Formats: sequence, C-alpha cells, structure tokens
Amino acid sequence: MTSGAAERRLGWALCAPAVLAMLVVTAYPILYAFWLSLHHYDLRFPDEQAFVGLRNYASVLSSAVWWQALLNTLIITITSVAVELVLGLALALLMHRTFFARQFVRASILIPYGTITVVAALAWKFAFDPTVGFVNVLFGVDQAWFSERWSAFFVIILTEIWKTTPFMALLLLAGLTLVPQELLKAARVDGASSLQRFFRITLPLMRPVLLVALLFRTLDAFRIFDTVFVQTRGAQETESVSIIGYNALIVRLNLGLGSTVSVLIFVCVIVIGALFIKGFGITLDPRRST
Repeated sequence: MTSGAAERRLGWALCAPAVLAMLVVTAYPILYAFWLSLHHYDLRFPDEQAFVGLRNYASVLSSAVWWQALLNTLIITITSVAVELVLGLALALLMHRTFFARQFVRASILIPYGTITVVAALAWKFAFDPTVGFVNVLFGVDQAWFSERWSAFFVIILTEIWKTTPFMALLLLAGLTLVPQELLKAARVDGASSLQRFFRITLPLMRPVLLVALLFRTLDAFRIFDTVFVQTRGAQETESVSIIGYNALIVRLNLGLGSTVSVLIFVCVIVIGALFIKGFGITLDPRRST
C-alpha cells in the first residue's frame, strides 16, 4: 500500500466518527421530513392521516403563495449578498492594511455580527418606526416603512447587510492573508497598477475563499426567517420560503405541507450549492488543483 493511500485511509478513519454523527443528526430528520411530505398529516385532525404520494408537492408548487415567497427570498438573497460582497471586500482590505489601532478597528467591525439576529431586527424595526424611530426625523421624511412592500424589503435587506457584512469581511480577510506578498511586489516592480494587481492577482488567488464566503452567505440568506418574522411577519407580501414553512408547520399544524416546504427548501439549497461550485470551476477532489 502506497503512503498516499495509507494517508487517505487514515483520514477517512479519523473522519468516520464525525461523519456518522452528522448522518444521525441530519440524515434522519431529512428522511423523516420527506416521509411526512408524502402524507396528509394535520395535527388538528390526527385520525385523517393518509398516504398521498406527491400530492403535497403538486399543491405547493401550484400555489402562487410559494412562488411569491420564492421570488421574495431570491430578491433578499441576491441583493443583500451582492452588497455584502462589495462592502465585505472593502472592509477586509481595510483590516488587512497595517495602520494604527488595527485590532480596535477589527473588533469594532465585527460587533454587528456578534449581535443576536432578533435583537438586530428589533433595533432596525424601531429605528424605522414612523412614530418612535429616528430615521424619519434624521432624513426629514414621513414614511411608514413597513406599510409598503418595497420599503419593507429595503429595511429587511439593510438589516441583513448590517448584520452579516462583518462575516463576509472576516472570511475575505482570511483569503487576503493567503495571497503571497512576494507576487504582489514582483507585479509592482513590473509596473502593474493597484487595480491590475487586485483584479489579476489578488482576486484570482482568492477564488476558493470567495466561493466559501458567497456559498455560506447565500445559503444563510436563502433561509432567512428571523428578520422577516420580527419586522413584518410576512405582511405586505414579504413572506420568505421559511415563513411559508413556519406558517404551515407551526401555525396551521399541517405536518404534511410543512414538511413538503422544508424538503423543497432543502432541494433549493442543494441546487444553489451545486451551481456555485460549478460556476467557480472548483473541484472537491483534493488530488486535483483548482
């Protein structure tokens, strides 16, 4: 047996306990949710439980409520992640530079990410409240932000950006530290401008880190629940797919339809992950280069 094969075998042996634990924690709930999604199962009428096959999926996928919620979720996800990428990269570059009070600046930037999501959502909700908030007074406007769909979206997306941009910046900062300074110095000697060094050296070398940052943040944004629930509870057509699942499972106690929505969200997450990995052209095989 070659040393490489022995190392891979040892690696799998070391990972086996964690893999088994993850299978127990994640695989069983997923499979059970899929099984429930194939049944008519309403806790209000437990005696009416019956196997219905894919009827729940047909019901959800033919509903305008689901597609509206999916559109809302995509709007929030794409807008917030795009802005967070730009701001996070700018903050990462700022934190990466050597200047006075560097540690203090890093700690200050990370404060929003350390705030509990519900607390952050409540803070922004009160800030934009037309009666007790300071935003209308500060900008001299008279706007009921949560009474209209797009203005409510604006507050929700702004809250997400404020809360999770530090997470994006932290991951990108780790990527910046992996860029060889010798390569940047050589490019500077060859006459490359700052923009040329950034777009032709720094960003290509950060591609794996960009994939991780965008993938993690996109999946997290797609499952948005707390901010929407606290600020609008889905009113003004701002429901996300997670709100739809919550209403079916918790409010209406319909385990069949609720599990169907959960499975569909899981499928969407898998598709998003596959698209990101394929789009970035990065292989998961450690024996091949990226």
